[in-house]
Amino acid sequence: MVNSKQTKKLALLTMAGMLALFTAACGNSSNSSNSDNANGSEGSGETITLNMMHPWTSPNVDNEVYKARIAKFEEEHPGIVIQQDGVPAAQYKTKLRTLAAANNLADINVVWPGADLAPLVEGSLVEPIDGLMDNWSAILPESALAGFEVGGHQYAIPTKQTFVDIVYYNKAMFSQVGYDQFPDTYEKFIDAVKKLKAAGITPVSLGNKEQWPLQSSYLSIIGDRLTGSDFLTKVVAKEAKFTDPDFVKALSVIDELSKLGAFNTDANNMDSVQGQDYFIQEKAAMHISSSTVDARIRINNEQGDKFGIALFPKVEGGKGDPVKSAGVVQYGIALKSGLDEKKKAAAEEFLKYFVSEDLYKELIRNGVVVPATVDIPEDASPYLKEMLELTGNGTAPVFDSIIPTQVVDVVQNGIQALTIGRGTPEQVAADAQEAIDQMN
Repeated sequence: MVNSKQTKKLALLTMAGMLALFTAACGNSSNSSNSDNANGSEGSGETITLNMMHPWTSPNVDNEVYKARIAKFEEEHPGIVIQQDGVPAAQYKTKLRTLAAANNLADINVVWPGADLAPLVEGSLVEPIDGLMDNWSAILPESALAGFEVGGHQYAIPTKQTFVDIVYYNKAMFSQVGYDQFPDTYEKFIDAVKKLKAAGITPVSLGNKEQWPLQSSYLSIIGDRLTGSDFLTKVVAKEAKFTDPDFVKALSVIDELSKLGAFNTDANNMDSVQGQDYFIQEKAAMHISSSTVDARIRINNEQGDKFGIALFPKVEGGKGDPVKSAGVVQYGIALKSGLDEKKKAAAEEFLKYFVSEDLYKELIRNGVVVPATVDIPEDASPYLKEMLELTGNGTAPVFDSIIPTQVVDVVQNGIQALTIGRGTPEQVAADAQEAIDQMN
């Protein structure tokens, strides 16, 4: 039997619940006109919240452009809220993989093409967007979309074209050791490294705490110079092995640079942004990173003219084309499958708004290379043309866009160990091959 105190408590809770419902109803009513006017939500008056996971946490200029674009979308669509989950780039793919395994992806996700996208499609975790493709048919060529197409269906739209292997170099430091132009052969490159070291200059600024820089920015292009551009796809298809001599030679380049003391001694305790700062502060003669960081190093830097850009030089006997740059169409925006009707409509509205000609032009304006065929704004950075000329002679694959993430992790651990004198290139290659064999 319920006593009198319990009866009073129940009555108070019931009244509180009714008041909350009344307040919520009033709040929805006041929201209704804004929501309907902004996004045509047929009088429902409700606010739709979409979760979006992205890796745009570092101070790179494109990250700021993306976040500003999200804010502008919310401003123009007050009935839709984008709840952002920013995950540092080094942890992003791991978290994406973990959420995918639990069938708990965000409503909107930043995804990579190829090996990273495939398991999401196989698990029916992302939604085909074939019905929306007319929105980009005039500005995105087939080559830009191909990495996000699986089985004849499109699953994501890319935001930028990233070249991961740009060598930024201090012109004065190189001139000091007799190089008025960046070395065009590996032998000259090593000679410059030795002379810089002898002159008391740190040859290469490296921030490898997150592990991906040596794998993505170094091994992608060094491997391509030695093995050729079809090697990684052959490894995945079991037509080649990581233990093949040419790939072992590529790993040996990182080993050689480590033994020469080419990198700053705290490389593995420094993250990628700190590595950029180390170079910008003229504490090292070189920094190898993505085309995106050109904004920090040259475009938005008052002393940007001090720095030149180049590609990793040709290697004698290598099978790769020495004018290629390692590039990937990146940051595809994908929608979670199984969203209810209202969320799906809101997510599609966001996708069409976010990835647009306006976004591409703003990225270009800030010196970021994009995969779209749009006019270059008159106020675009003067450095952009130089970057386009450097990277416009063929594209080599990026290591982690082809090789499965689990194997990439093994390679990253192995090459980081090489920088502190542990292990051998042969052992790293053997461990990588064992990892991919176990997957197959």
